[in-house]
Amino acid sequence: MNAPRIDYEAVFRAMPSVVALFTADLVYADVNEAFLRSMGRTRGQVLGRSLSDAFPDNPDDPSVTGMRDLEASLRWVTATGERDAMAFLRYDVERSDRPGVWQERYWSAVNVPVLGPDSQVELLLHAEEDITELIRIRRGEDPATAVGAELYTRAQELQQVNQRLREAHVRQRRVALMLQEAMLPDRECARQHGAAVRYRPAAGPLNVCGDWYDLLDLRDGRTVVAVGDVVGQGLEAAGVMGQLRSALSAASLIATGPAQALEALGLYARTVDGAESTTALLCVIDPARRTITYSSAGHLPAALLQPDGTVDFLDRATDPPLGARPEHSPRPQAETAYPTGATLVLYTDGLVERRREDIDAGLARLAGSLTRHQGAHPERLADALLADLTPPARDTDDIALVVLPL
Repeated sequence: MNAPRIDYEAVFRAMPSVVALFTADLVYADVNEAFLRSMGRTRGQVLGRSLSDAFPDNPDDPSVTGMRDLEASLRWVTATGERDAMAFLRYDVERSDRPGVWQERYWSAVNVPVLGPDSQVELLLHAEEDITELIRIRRGEDPATAVGAELYTRAQELQQVNQRLREAHVRQRRVALMLQEAMLPDRECARQHGAAVRYRPAAGPLNVCGDWYDLLDLRDGRTVVAVGDVVGQGLEAAGVMGQLRSALSAASLIATGPAQALEALGLYARTVDGAESTTALLCVIDPARRTITYSSAGHLPAALLQPDGTVDFLDRATDPPLGARPEHSPRPQAETAYPTGATLVLYTDGLVERRREDIDAGLARLAGSLTRHQGAHPERLADALLADLTPPARDTDDIALVVLPL
């Protein structure tokens, strides 16, 4: 039986709740019929206008800040990519047939991000219910009036608390991003090798995590490339990431190979709070011998894209994450040859892992994308991988990516 064709535009217009779509600049892109009836407006009076222009706060009552609160919520959703269920709020609506006459109105609203193909916020879905009658129950006559007034007062207090929390979350995210960007390596080394590097933070305000990449040259002409992922989120994870990345870089300069460097990092991680269960992958590329020597501490395998489009995963030297064993033991190490024209790709789990899905499915998607884009310039290949593999609602994990031509 064929599935029915669903006219989502008709569904949107028929929804009984008040629903509006905003652009990321808070301009009305569309509204449903319930919105127009509730607000007493025509489509021409709303579409293409900004929120503050179409529905300003009542100038005669400065204490009513509901529209400004709504604008703040929408901007927060745009910045973070997270939904925001607002407490009760009051914003009055000016009568279109009687300019200067305002109707006292109370609402319960939720704002939800709509992501575009690049996983960025493209639209904002705003839905609200008119609860005016619940708040204004026969004012001055019904005992329930006092309850309604108390509810509104508490809701206003909660709304202020929520606003402060949103502002604090946004500030923490900005600080964590600045910290993480400052601790990631300079891209000059990547440019010298013709490599493409990417770091994309998670969408949520507190989801800046501990993903990192590194690329450095050894004195004997070999190149070290690494990625890692600290468990946890926010400033603490970013701080731990900086310590571990620096320690692994230092160990790589003096170790005999990637396994020994990860052993040293594992011992160091035991002294750093929050470093437990960190994963890391270290590859040493020898252009003279045309070999890649690698070792993994619980990290997903690097992908080697061959000139003919086939993909090999470097998975013969995988060990538990840092600090997972109660006692120290040597880590495994493997070596593989590579031909001219191959490409090495290192990444963190945000690129391939999905909830309730086996990791093999994510690795198969990665291999398929690499094969489709074989021969592309590293910068274009990195962008293509992110476009192909980043989930539509990427809001739980960072992505670090290195694409290195060999």
